[in-house]
Amino acid sequence: MMPDGLYHSLLQAMAADWEAGGIVVEICRDWADAAGSAVVQLRLLAGIQRLVLSGAEPQLAVYYPNLGGTASPDGAWQAFEPVLRRHVGELRAALEVAPQTNEPGRSVPLLVGLFDAVRRSGLASVRLLELGASAGLNLLVDRFYIAGDGWSAGPESSPLRLTEAVLGPVSPVPFTVADRRGCDLAPIDASTEEGRLRLTSFVWPHDLHRYERLRAALRIAASHPVPVERASASSWLGSMLAGAGPDGVLTVVWHSITRQYWPVAEIEATARVLAAARDRMPLAHIAMESPVLRDDRSEGRREYQPTELTVQLSVPGGAADPAPVLLGRVADHGVPVRLVS
Repeated sequence: MMPDGLYHSLLQAMAADWEAGGIVVEICRDWADAAGSAVVQLRLLAGIQRLVLSGAEPQLAVYYPNLGGTASPDGAWQAFEPVLRRHVGELRAALEVAPQTNEPGRSVPLLVGLFDAVRRSGLASVRLLELGASAGLNLLVDRFYIAGDGWSAGPESSPLRLTEAVLGPVSPVPFTVADRRGCDLAPIDASTEEGRLRLTSFVWPHDLHRYERLRAALRIAASHPVPVERASASSWLGSMLAGAGPDGVLTVVWHSITRQYWPVAEIEATARVLAAARDRMPLAHIAMESPVLRDDRSEGRREYQPTELTVQLSVPGGAADPAPVLLGRVADHGVPVRLVS
């Protein structure tokens, strides 16, 4: 998807600069043969935005709508090109930082999945475990105000309000989060200025609704920090699901738009851990992921179907889904969730 406004203008200018052998070549020289999935251009744009957000190049703020800027992006390269020349080393380092946004809108499909799993299991106490949690913002789902047609959940006073978030009938059920934690290969500490800066820098500046959502979620996280450990999904989940699990508690394993980045061996290992735990504890696996439509390894290409929200519930001696149950289809940023009939 091509970004609008400023990023569209900058991407075109950077491509022309690359062809002309300009400063972009000097910054990106070690990434010339990188796969398209590395999205080097977005890493560079995020690095530039961090310079602006941190105050290192405040004059560029006039081009960023998320900072109140209203200047036309046409011809913006004339202002940006000297900045790239002044920060070659920093921007080279920025290319090592993989994109992470920790989109709070994805808490909406998580909530829909929780309603389903709690209702069918009969267990209102939840242990929430997130794989690929980034900064763990979506683990704070019960501290966000989320609402739809005739229903709502979470505190009305919450700084983060997600309304008209679900298309289709929703019947909320009460639940409490007894424990919440996550893992990530590169966790971000949302309590630090550096962590907040990194998350914000990957939000495209014209996506004002996403910028505001993230800012509100970070305010909540500042008062309610969530532990996110540095670990792979399968190894961390294996330790979390060892034993019988806490009595009277539904363990919920959740992840969103992360499985497609895992090696096949990691996907298979995580699936084995989940399968082994289903006979030992009440377990719900909630996923917001895009199923693979075509996997052509000879060409190095994968094509994905639209993102789906699925739940697979297993309760020893009770309900047991033989396969994931499709609840709805979801936009990449989590909202809206379109429930299936």
